[in-house]
Amino acid sequence: MDKNDPLRQVLLAAALLTRLPLPQLPQGAFDKSAKAVWAYPVIGVIVGAVGVVVGKSALGVGIPLFAAATLVIITTMALTGAMHEDGLADVFDGWWGGYTPERRLEIMRDSQVGTFGLLALTTVSLLRISAIAALLAVWWPAIIVSTVLSRAAMPVLMFGLPYARKDGLSHSVGKPRSAFAITSLALGLVISIFLIGFSALLAFALTIAVTLAVAVLAKRKIGGQTGDVLGALQQLSEVAILLGCTALL
Repeated sequence: MDKNDPLRQVLLAAALLTRLPLPQLPQGAFDKSAKAVWAYPVIGVIVGAVGVVVGKSALGVGIPLFAAATLVIITTMALTGAMHEDGLADVFDGWWGGYTPERRLEIMRDSQVGTFGLLALTTVSLLRISAIAALLAVWWPAIIVSTVLSRAAMPVLMFGLPYARKDGLSHSVGKPRSAFAITSLALGLVISIFLIGFSALLAFALTIAVTLAVAVLAKRKIGGQTGDVLGALQQLSEVAILLGCTALL
């Protein structure tokens, strides 16, 4: 399979962002993974759609709405290995637990979750579950939009900020060219408009706002981006989109 083949790039993006059982990629495939960032919204479709199917199935057998919404979140975490939630916790622990960029990065490496990380995880998870509970029965495509656009924004941050450290997942993936970052964002918007019409413009605006806010804070706090920062961006964008969509009900 050619290294520039779109299907291979989708598989590569899936291997990076999920724990799905996938065909083994050839040695060195991840060296070109920056070219696959355009496919991140496609992975968002898969993750969101599977979560919605589980949630709707739970509702269909009589499971209460809030519990069904919780199952949606559990499903998405199982699909991704909770890598984005882990990034969110690490970012909040590091950014607000340290006083210098070096100390913040050191804290972000620590596998233990501190007070700030726990508070962030709890708050964001409760907001996500509450919003999904409001959307699941009446406007489920909006849930998929949240998983799509929140991943579409990640390559923008990868392109726009320098690395905060010289190792880690984000560094190993590499810096994408602007064309790939723009394609990711544009593809995410097109998919979102297909799913919820021009209400997607609000979701897109919220995504851009959160991305800019995270970019400013990341530059100020640690001098750039890491894989944890990308995970935090995904989580914060997702919850912003979900809440924005509930406001449109």
